[in-house]
Amino acid sequence: MEIKMLSPEDAIDYWELRLEALQLSPEAFGTSYEEAIQRTNPIERVEKNLQTERNYTFGAYYHEKLVGMVTLVQEEGLKLRHRANIYAMYVSPQVRGKSVGKALLVEAINKAKTIKEIEKINLSVVSTNEAAKNLYTQLGFTVFGVEEKALKMNDTYFDEDHMALIIER
Repeated sequence: MEIKMLSPEDAIDYWELRLEALQLSPEAFGTSYEEAIQRTNPIERVEKNLQTERNYTFGAYYHEKLVGMVTLVQEEGLKLRHRANIYAMYVSPQVRGKSVGKALLVEAINKAKTIKEIEKINLSVVSTNEAAKNLYTQLGFTVFGVEEKALKMNDTYFDEDHMALIIER
């Protein structure tokens, strides 16, 4: 397995994995598959996102196929630059349980540690996703709040745990 920071050349791989994520784990994302496929020029948007300053997307390649991803985004405002957020964390079912998610998160955390301004990483996870919550806890994230009814899908509500990791230097 290879973990690397994704570049615009990886946009098609990213987009294909993103669509898989939205189909197989719809409760884990604020965007629906239906919304995603209706976007205009999605590959161009991904290419742009993969070049955006303070936005770091890491991918896990297994046998030359992108099987996992995570994005670290540093906040921009003067009073917020000490914070970063984890978004779009996903690992394909065929490689779950092989420490792919852990490797991706460690890479994102290590990147945050190289950016002097970042002191804290936030993320949100569906409260019922025990595997993800266990991974985040193992890496030092702690719950600081729960948002009830954070997402609604087909008349079913999903709560989200908000978690944070304080960067130790």
